[in-house]
Amino acid sequence: VRGPLPAPVLLLYLILPGRPVTAVTEPLQPESPLQKPKVMIAILARNAAHSLPYYLGCIDRLEYPKDRIAIWAATDHNVDNTTAMLREWLRKVQQVYHFVEWRPMEEPRSFTDEWGPKHWPPSRFNHVMKLRQAALKAARERWADYILFADTDNLLTNPRVLDLLIAENLTLVAPMLESRSLYSNFWCGITPQGYYRRTPDYQPIREWKRVGCFRVPMVHSTFLVDLRRESSKELTFYPPHPDYSWAFDDIMVFAFSARQADVQMFLCNREHYGFLPVPLKAQQTVEDEAESFIHTITEALIEHDMAPSEHVHMLPPPQIKMGFEEIFLINLKRRLDRRQRMLKTMASLGLQATSVDAVDGKALNTSQLQMLGIEMLPGYKDPYSGRVLTRGEIGCFLSHHSIWRQVTERGFQKVLVLEDDVRFEPRFRRRLEAIMEDVERAQLDWDLIYVGRKRMQVHQPEQSVNGVNNLVVADYSYWTLGYALSNQGARKLLDAEPFKKMLPVDEFLPIMFNKHPNTIFHKKVSLFGRLIRSSAGMFLFYLPPSSPTSSSFFWLLSCHVCPVLKPLEVGHLRGPRPPPPSPLCVRNVDPHGSSCWLQNWDKIPIDRGVGAGFRRTQRMCGFFLNKWRRVPSVPRME
Repeated sequence: VRGPLPAPVLLLYLILPGRPVTAVTEPLQPESPLQKPKVMIAILARNAAHSLPYYLGCIDRLEYPKDRIAIWAATDHNVDNTTAMLREWLRKVQQVYHFVEWRPMEEPRSFTDEWGPKHWPPSRFNHVMKLRQAALKAARERWADYILFADTDNLLTNPRVLDLLIAENLTLVAPMLESRSLYSNFWCGITPQGYYRRTPDYQPIREWKRVGCFRVPMVHSTFLVDLRRESSKELTFYPPHPDYSWAFDDIMVFAFSARQADVQMFLCNREHYGFLPVPLKAQQTVEDEAESFIHTITEALIEHDMAPSEHVHMLPPPQIKMGFEEIFLINLKRRLDRRQRMLKTMASLGLQATSVDAVDGKALNTSQLQMLGIEMLPGYKDPYSGRVLTRGEIGCFLSHHSIWRQVTERGFQKVLVLEDDVRFEPRFRRRLEAIMEDVERAQLDWDLIYVGRKRMQVHQPEQSVNGVNNLVVADYSYWTLGYALSNQGARKLLDAEPFKKMLPVDEFLPIMFNKHPNTIFHKKVSLFGRLIRSSAGMFLFYLPPSSPTSSSFFWLLSCHVCPVLKPLEVGHLRGPRPPPPSPLCVRNVDPHGSSCWLQNWDKIPIDRGVGAGFRRTQRMCGFFLNKWRRVPSVPRME
């Protein structure tokens, strides 16, 4: 045979004595795929019992071969059961992962020069830097291709995070993590001394107005290092580079080391990767940290399954009702996803809720409305879109009406009503409990207290309630995200016979306390039926003298300064609402006694910074009042 052999045919010539030469053909077998790169995950845990089950649950759910992952774990200086919890997890998963290295230290429980568990003295920085360096050394000695550093309060909710970061083909890259504010795990600016500097580049990246992988001078908390790169050999945490003369801080030392090694740090926001909590102040406690982390969980639950690791025994928090006789959760039966999310969220908050099937407005027909005696309020049109009442709005009203009826029929004195499309503000439970305790202590005679609303009248300040912190007499408001309702308030709402002149429930409530701006509705308010009269001090909503029912009133209070609930999306009831004409300067009281005045309700980023030998974080002084702008989805990169 002459000339090249045709592929994929392989010609084998067998020459046997006395026989002709023949050819044997076989198909070419494809090569097996390459194994995934080897990744070491470094876990440094201290006083993390509140976050470890969820953190480890995210590690369990990573879509990456476990036999290509090594675990390096260290824990020390704990005042909780972090050591036992991490040991339990490692014992159960050690056969699954490539290998596990475990470095526990039971004593001492604190550093001699620290003020408390959230304070970072020089001795703690020194210890953490040595631990990180030990993890880095172990990864190199074990011939790991990558090492992932991830703080134990960072929730990597994207199970593809390892593959996504490796695919970027960068020496040092971090996934952008989300928090309740603009705080994240990167800086866009740095001073000549290595401290944080605010730049105009930060916010567009944090808000996904710019999408991609960006050069940044600092990443921290969670990041991936490619150990196959020649330049990665020069990366160190400890000892600091000989030319380093700045603050003794692990992230600043490492960033300086990267610059000296000509390793560029990158921050990626092509996807949603996970969450992290806002840092606490040095004087705060482990209990404060646990409460803050609960809010991180509730935010992650909106889009993700945040089950704790099945390999860690975790007692669920005791379920309470915060002094209410019932907590009602209104949910459409066909929206099982919302029900499950809300029940998990309520469980993480330690709250016991009763789910109530909402009336599905889309399933209502004309005969059913007639049978219920429902008639629309003559002349009603949506003040913004100009449309008439929708079936969905009727269903929403009927859902709330059924709860008002339950309150009176079952003799409840006070209940909490929540809709299934809310998201909770930080410290929701503590703040609401404090307000209700103050209400009881002041012996207020109240009907309804908003715990989540959209304030529509912002030109005049709302009247504070004497003797109750963070409570005001509410003006014209939208939304019924959540409210506390008394028995007498429920009776007043029912006695108004709203079916005879129906309009959206969040328009009905302002009419009941005579704060609706449409004077035509006020002229028709007497047609709703007799409002129960009462007489008690300055907390009453007296109707103006021009009203035909000037001697009637309906008491309505609202959480002061900011609601403790907010909607998942603006206009979740009837579509988008325009924001109020102008923000109102109000006083934001800090839980630790300090306060500030805000002219513009905006989210101020808190970026991780360090100074004077301890972690310095800029305090967030405010956030959006009575409105929520949903985080935009990140476009997929082809």
